[in-house]
Amino acid sequence: MAKKGTARAARLQLADVPQQLAALASMSVPELAAKYLELYGEPTRSRNRDYLKKRLAFRIQELAEGGLSARAVARISELGDKLPERWRMRQVEETKPATAPPPPPPSPAPVDGRDARLPPPGTVLTRVFKGAQHRVTVREGGIEYEGQLHRSLSSVAKLITGTAWNGFSFFGLKAGGPKAVTR
Repeated sequence: MAKKGTARAARLQLADVPQQLAALASMSVPELAAKYLELYGEPTRSRNRDYLKKRLAFRIQELAEGGLSARAVARISELGDKLPERWRMRQVEETKPATAPPPPPPSPAPVDGRDARLPPPGTVLTRVFKGAQHRVTVREGGIEYEGQLHRSLSSVAKLITGTAWNGFSFFGLKAGGPKAVTR
């Protein structure tokens, strides 16, 4: 019963909404923060005067006139993660909490110390760069290019181009790179 009486007293106090809204304009930041604590039941982290005035004006009107309609709350719930976090936090208890996105799939595990993204040993990768065809062979211990063993595709791509490249992109093993793989 006490809760009903408290709500009724709060509504009576908020009956004069225009006067309360006008009073916000003359309040200092500490006074606005105290009013925020009173109306929201939690302290504010903001010390931005305009922000506090807007939030308090909204809350005063919300308490006097009522919150969002059931239809609006249902629509917010439908939109889910597309809405800003602050809107989702204000939803009523009946709505489902937002779920976290699933974690990304684990990256492939290296096999015998090799990068699992590399094709199997013996695969020949070709790339035409500035009119010359370049061929590399994937080996157990690295990448063979012009008879020498290199530790990565990126080091071979840098040797060919003279600039740093992602070796997987350069040799077409990554989306967006030229496609030229032979076996």
